[in-house]
Amino acid sequence: MAQTFTFELVSPEKVLLSGEAEQVQLPGAEGDMTILPGHSPLISTLRPGVIDVVFAGSKSRVFVRQAFAQVEPDRLTVLAEKAYDVAELNASAISAELTAAETELSQAKTDEQRLVANQAIAALSGLKA
Repeated sequence: MAQTFTFELVSPEKVLLSGEAEQVQLPGAEGDMTILPGHSPLISTLRPGVIDVVFAGSKSRVFVRQAFAQVEPDRLTVLAEKAYDVAELNASAISAELTAAETELSQAKTDEQRLVANQAIAALSGLKA
């Protein structure tokens, strides 16, 4: 049996995903990272993108817009402002999120805001394909 750690994806409204994970791939602000049991502690911002979670016997994919990850050797908690199960995203939901990201880009006042909006557009365009 593979080693696991506790994974939770939480939004302001509720716990969106929770369970014992074997590994989780995160879209870190500085690059993708894979979290395994026993990972060194860290806190990181996440760029807009897809979180891939491997549970015992199943996989989940969740798109996050704005999120933070807190990693401990036996636990990973992701706090997300917005998160969507990729399996439940349809073309109209992706289109609506793309429109919102494009609006954010057009109204961005800082390079950081432009970067995040562009990252969201790129990630959502990848889901659309």
